[in-house]
Amino acid sequence: MILPVLVLTMLGIGGLTRYFRTNMLEVVKQDFVRTARAKGLKEKVVIYKHALRNAMLPAITLFAFELPALFSGAIITEQIFNWPGIGAIYMQAFSVRDYPLLMGFTMFIALLTVISNLIADLLYGVADPRVRVR
Repeated sequence: MILPVLVLTMLGIGGLTRYFRTNMLEVVKQDFVRTARAKGLKEKVVIYKHALRNAMLPAITLFAFELPALFSGAIITEQIFNWPGIGAIYMQAFSVRDYPLLMGFTMFIALLTVISNLIADLLYGVADPRVRVR
């Protein structure tokens, strides 16, 4: 079970880490971070309170797409590692033309997409107070 879990997590974490690093380097060069340093704030406060919160917003958007992609990627990973799960059932449904199961799984992925977007919207409010609804 270690290899399938490792494949599914590394697939998503690699892209998110690279994207987050690029955003963090971009945010650290902006004026408000330079102003916070000029005010005499500690480097830890500047990075965590000012830069990190602004760099997290694009990463939250990408993270919202990772949850449905995790289940979609599980179909392929389960086939490769011959692991019984939802992916194997989904592939069997193709061969026997089990349309209710196919539509149900597609609705499940759609529901996961909506829920992950809702979670992303809530996390926007946590990361950036300007986004909160009053």
